[in-house]
Amino acid sequence: MIVSLTVFLCGLIWVVGSGEAVQGQTSEPIFLADTVHINLNETPSEIEEATAEETRETLFKEIKKFNQVVYDVKNRYMEEIDTKSLINAGIRGMLEDLDRFSVLMEHKSYEQLMESTSGKYEGLGMEIDSRDDYITIVTPMEGSPAYRKGLKSGDKITKIDGKSTKDMTTADAAKLMRGTAGTSVNLIIQREGISNELDFDVERAVIELKSVNFYGVIDGTDIGYIRLSRFAEETSHELREAITELDGKGISSLIFDLRSNGGGLLQQAVETAELFVEEGKLVVYTRGKYAESERRLYSQRKPLFPDKPMIILVNEGTASASEIVSGAIQDWDRGIIMGYQTYGKGLVQQVFPIGSENDVALKLTTAKYYIPSGRCIQKPEKQNKEGHGDAVAEIDEETKVDSLTTSDREVYYTNSGRVVYGGGGILPDVELTHEDVYKPIELALERRGTFFDFAVKQYAEHPDLTTGFEVTDEIVSEFKDFMKEKEFTYKTSLEYSLDELKKAISDEKKDSLYMPALDDFAELITNEKEQDFVNSSEYIEKAIKREITSKIAGQRGVYEEIILKTDKTILEAVKLLQDRDEFTRVLESGHDRDHVMVEEEK
Repeated sequence: MIVSLTVFLCGLIWVVGSGEAVQGQTSEPIFLADTVHINLNETPSEIEEATAEETRETLFKEIKKFNQVVYDVKNRYMEEIDTKSLINAGIRGMLEDLDRFSVLMEHKSYEQLMESTSGKYEGLGMEIDSRDDYITIVTPMEGSPAYRKGLKSGDKITKIDGKSTKDMTTADAAKLMRGTAGTSVNLIIQREGISNELDFDVERAVIELKSVNFYGVIDGTDIGYIRLSRFAEETSHELREAITELDGKGISSLIFDLRSNGGGLLQQAVETAELFVEEGKLVVYTRGKYAESERRLYSQRKPLFPDKPMIILVNEGTASASEIVSGAIQDWDRGIIMGYQTYGKGLVQQVFPIGSENDVALKLTTAKYYIPSGRCIQKPEKQNKEGHGDAVAEIDEETKVDSLTTSDREVYYTNSGRVVYGGGGILPDVELTHEDVYKPIELALERRGTFFDFAVKQYAEHPDLTTGFEVTDEIVSEFKDFMKEKEFTYKTSLEYSLDELKKAISDEKKDSLYMPALDDFAELITNEKEQDFVNSSEYIEKAIKREITSKIAGQRGVYEEIILKTDKTILEAVKLLQDRDEFTRVLESGHDRDHVMVEEEK
């Protein structure tokens, strides 16, 4: 057995040391640039022979220690130990001091990773990540159960079906949330700006992974709009078809929506960028431990949409491959980036199958992504792993860059000399401040699916409804009755505080002294909640129209009738594209340095 273990461990070390990645049954390498950041079969450069020999000698000495421990535990421990579990635990131990994305993957986890770029799966439909000890939603996929329930980018999942997600890996969280379509999973959510936890019951469904969710010409304009939700196998092909059709309709400019796009295949990010930037331009490069390992990717075809004005929309859910595209567009001054600072996810990883049966694989961070100006996409984090097994990393609060002011950031320059800033993620050329925040009643209605349920009822009772319908006072009144029928209730932050105060008074046995006043206060809150409906009437009418429109005309109808007409960010982009002088001013601003980015030879 020791001989077998020695061969196994030597094989592991040699594969990692040489950077040779074997992809099992797949004949072509797959490179990803998404929220899990895996690049398959990338080959780093060779190390000098003397250094390599010294490394091998050191490794062999340390392997002997590992072998001895395996032998003693397996043969001398008081109870029987499974060999596979023992070895896997040892490998996990090796990874504990590395970054939080370097982990041992079981075969099922690898299969699920591949699902993120093609095919279908049964689950909730959202991209997740591990941050600040808990599972965080990067982006819910449009049209998915998570999206329809009102889960938001940045939501922190603290419990899944009653199980705490503290120190839980994304793989374990995904395993809990996936399951047979039609079954439900309970999520406890913490949302920024909301003091109390939120309770969601989300029904699983078959999730079809899409790339281009919608494209069309914005009504009343000659401006094209494309919504891209991910970078999958057919992304560039879908985009080419969309752009060709829009160009055929005579569009003068384009809005390219990458908001809440969590990424995907790296090659598709490059092929997307080359639709807009000149042939031969650098799109992205990777840099690892050794200088020789730097790998540069260039646009290799003439652009399909080379010179008409364009705006890329981004937000905090725009990650990795999306950041590569938006960063390249910004660095080559091809268009304007509008929205909010992006996620800041730019790690290159390789997957190394381990063992002859390929039942486990090593996912190892080997490099970072850099865009043409030299900016690194990845937000700097000081990471370590505490605990056992796949415990996720803790992030040193002092190293976070989310709160960095512009003056604290590194300065870089675009091709024409515009100032742009490093520090992780992409800072938009036009930063917006009007991000919508749910009021308590709106949040409760969304997460309980009240609008969706009402739309089902309305459409069943009025099958002759068309997309041009208006939400009348009668429909709003019917919705209020529907809320009562469903016994809709919600708590405000004041109510949660009042509950805590009542408990404290009860614990102190002072009910008779304070409770009458607290009951009066509770009645005031109840009366105030009546006004909440009136204050949110605009939102409620819009949500009713959105859900009924979805029933009538699907997602395309929602885009055409709701999103393109009411989305504040899209309306800002339309306004800027229609003012060509202002568009030019923004695109040419910051030319205060005599600096032009010099493209290196391939």
